[in-house]
Amino acid sequence: MIEGFRQIAGLTTISRVFGMVRDMAFAHFFGAGWLMTAWSVGFKIPNLSRRLFGEGAASASFIPVYSEELHNDPERARRLANTVVTVLLVILAAIVLIGEGLLWSYYCFFEIRTGPRLGLILCSIMLPYMIFICMVAILAGILNVHRHFAAPAAAPIVLNMILITSLVLTGWALKIEPERQVFFIAAAVLIAGLAQVAIQIPPLRASGVSIRPAWDIYSNAFRKIGILMVPMIMGLAATQINTLADDIIALCFMDEKGYPLSFGAVSYLYYAQRLYQFPLGVLGISLATAIYPVMTSDAARKDLGALTKTIARGINTAVFVAIPATAGMFLVARPLVSAVFEHGQFKSDDTPVVAWTLSFYAIGLCGYFLQQITTRAFYSMQDSKTPAISAVCAVAANVVLNLTLIWSLGTGGLAAATALCSYLQVAILLAVLRRKLDRSILDGLPITLIKTLAATTFMCMVGTIIMTVMSKLPAGKSYDVLRLAAAVPAAAAAYVLAAKVLRIKMLSLLTGKAAH
Repeated sequence: MIEGFRQIAGLTTISRVFGMVRDMAFAHFFGAGWLMTAWSVGFKIPNLSRRLFGEGAASASFIPVYSEELHNDPERARRLANTVVTVLLVILAAIVLIGEGLLWSYYCFFEIRTGPRLGLILCSIMLPYMIFICMVAILAGILNVHRHFAAPAAAPIVLNMILITSLVLTGWALKIEPERQVFFIAAAVLIAGLAQVAIQIPPLRASGVSIRPAWDIYSNAFRKIGILMVPMIMGLAATQINTLADDIIALCFMDEKGYPLSFGAVSYLYYAQRLYQFPLGVLGISLATAIYPVMTSDAARKDLGALTKTIARGINTAVFVAIPATAGMFLVARPLVSAVFEHGQFKSDDTPVVAWTLSFYAIGLCGYFLQQITTRAFYSMQDSKTPAISAVCAVAANVVLNLTLIWSLGTGGLAAATALCSYLQVAILLAVLRRKLDRSILDGLPITLIKTLAATTFMCMVGTIIMTVMSKLPAGKSYDVLRLAAAVPAAAAAYVLAAKVLRIKMLSLLTGKAAH
């Protein structure tokens, strides 16, 4: 698990860095106005399929069943993999065709504002990306079961590199106007999707897996995947559905007077989401991706003792990395937004709004991390109903809180609702897990929590001192970069040092050595 986590986290870090560069380019060329709002809306649906399938239901439902089949009969496992790929390809192609028809019908027959019209056009261009990214998800699931994590984790790097190249080429080299440039970027998304699929093929062949068309849809294993997948879509994607709800409500409540939400609210949410998702992707999803095959293997062997220990280790590790990430986001929110986004069309007036929104999203980081672990714990036992029920509760609560908090907190209210609801879902899942297995899934958590809070406090003290000393520097983006360059490494080093002194076992994830 540890080795897999390090490999995934390393490649995911590279991907997220490229993703940050990509978003800096978006901020430079598109700013936080109607053009960026249209892009955000247009990319939301195909990107949501990545959230649901790439980090969600298709791979999560497939992995435990494929792992079980591989353990019992490798030939049946091969047929299952081929059938799932074939069926998913057919279903997704049908969804894309229907979606294109609906989008263009709405565009042609309904009178809508310029921004949403552009969003619909962009969405129709990028909708086929769903096919590519969902294929990547299934192929990645196969590779993960065979303990190959590099190619799946590298897939987002390909997307980001192609988008960065397209933005720079069309914006700076060709000097295309942003209103036209956005269409070239949408086309680049499709090229990136094809490339993401292509890089999965060599490691599949190296693992002895050859994908061929198959239609063995009446097998027990395939039916089991179908039964698991539908509720998994809700259970594992609650945070993504909640952020989609944030965007929809933001679109509905944007007003020229700026109350309750100003124009650009969707863009503010997008930029804040990109920043809080950096630690979530690098640490939270990487950890869950690495631990999931271990949990499914434990469950396939009916070794509930080993499964309980694996879950407990995942929970403790999630707490160890999420709490300092939350504190760090609070500490550097404003200079971080300024340093990353404040250039080109992204103005200084946009910075405090994005930083405000980011602070509220950061509240939920620990919940988002634990959500990834606890939902997969149920899926490893082939129970997809419990996470689905908890997700329905969380989504319903999120909508109510969204409509309540936007009047006092603006975009921060939308972020706060999503954060709070992540803890609601985790609380439900942990309560059921403790009854389903035993109380030992929380073994070591109180001690880990106390020590982590102590180490985080020391980290914040060091970071605050450095930020205070450097606050005497003049205001401006260059000095914000300097503040971050000084405060972030020093605070991270302080956390590692404190964790070592306190002998927090989870430190081995960061250093490769146990904290003795």
